[in-house]
Amino acid sequence: MNLDLPLNEYTYVAFDTETSGAYPVGHDVVEFGAVKWYKGEEVGRLQFLFKPREPMTDFIIGIHGITNEMVADAPLITEKIREIHEFFKGAIVMAHHAPFDLGFMAIDFEKNQLPLLPEPALCTSLLSRKWIHGVENHKLQTLVRHLNIDGGQAHRAYDDAKACLHVGLACFAKMPPEMTLAGAIKSQGKNLWWKDYSLASLSAPQFKSIIEAIQTKKDVDMVYEGGSDRGSTRRVTPIGIVRNPDGDYLQAFCHKDQAAKRYYLNRISDAQVIWI
Repeated sequence: MNLDLPLNEYTYVAFDTETSGAYPVGHDVVEFGAVKWYKGEEVGRLQFLFKPREPMTDFIIGIHGITNEMVADAPLITEKIREIHEFFKGAIVMAHHAPFDLGFMAIDFEKNQLPLLPEPALCTSLLSRKWIHGVENHKLQTLVRHLNIDGGQAHRAYDDAKACLHVGLACFAKMPPEMTLAGAIKSQGKNLWWKDYSLASLSAPQFKSIIEAIQTKKDVDMVYEGGSDRGSTRRVTPIGIVRNPDGDYLQAFCHKDQAAKRYYLNRISDAQVIWI
C-alpha cells in the first residue's frame, strides 16, 4: 500500500485484547475490542467476550477483571474471527504495546485459514515515547490521565482500544502537518507488520515440535545454542511463543534450573516432543 499519504487519508482501527495468559499459542483471547476511525469520526466498533480453552487463574482475573463465569457462555473466538478480520481490512491498526495484540490475533487468523493483513501497524506505546513528554511512564492509563482522555474502565478491551485511539491521535497532533504514514512509522522506531507475527512461517521441524508440545501440554527435549550449557539437550515445558521485533522467543519452564526462562528461537537447533 502507499505509505506516503498524509495521516488523515487513512482509516485506522485501534484495538485491544484481554487474554487468559501472557503468551500466544498457550493462551487465548478472552475479550476483543476495537474502534474504527476515519476523517475525524468513529465509524465502527466491535466488542466481544470469548470463552478460552481452559479456566483462567485468579492472577490473570486480577489483571483484567474478566471472570470465568463471565465467559462461561461466551462464543469461541472462531465464531467471530471472520467478522474481526473483515473489520480490520484496509485499515491501519494501532494498539498499545502492539506486538502483544498482533501476536495473539495473527495466530487466530491463521488457525481459521484467514490471510494476515498487508497493512502496517502502529504502536501507541512507541509513538508516545517519541511525541508525548513530561510523563513518568508511557503506560496507557498514565497517558490517559496526562491527556485528560475518558479512559472508561481500564483493562477492558473496548475502553482500552478507544483510549489507545485517542493517544494515537494526540501523537498525530504533535507531528508536523506534512507527516506521512511512512514518517509516523519511522518515528516509532520499529516496523510492525502482520506477517512478522505468523506462526505458519515457523516451518522448521523444531518449531513445529514446540508448537505441538504447547498445544498438547507435553515437554520437549531441546538443543539450545546459547547460555552456559550451549549445545546441550535440556528438557523444558513450553509455555508460549512470542514473535517480537526485538527477537522471537520461546517462554518455557526449564526442568534443570527449575525456573521459567526465555529461549530465542534463532538459537534453538532441535526439539523433540516427549510423549511419555
